[in-house]
Amino acid sequence: MNNRKKVPMRKCVATGEMKPKKELVRIVRSKEGEVSVDLTGKKSGRGAYLSKDREAILLARKKNVLSSHLSASIEESVYDELLALVEKEKKSH
Repeated sequence: MNNRKKVPMRKCVATGEMKPKKELVRIVRSKEGEVSVDLTGKKSGRGAYLSKDREAILLARKKNVLSSHLSASIEESVYDELLALVEKEKKSH
């Protein structure tokens, strides 16, 4: 038996690093063009992954990579939510 399951890897759109999916957060744009943070990773729509890392989120905000990846305008509140999420994760470790 091979218990070493293949870890699904995803690329952080801000840093370009490949990381295990668990270390990233998915941002999704629905067909209606609504952008939200997808904590389940299962929402349908165009997704982009960001490292759960303050620097990566700030970089994404500065370079506006999410809006080009998702072809949608990104509300400031999406970044606020991502930053809050990262802070919360840090505290729980």
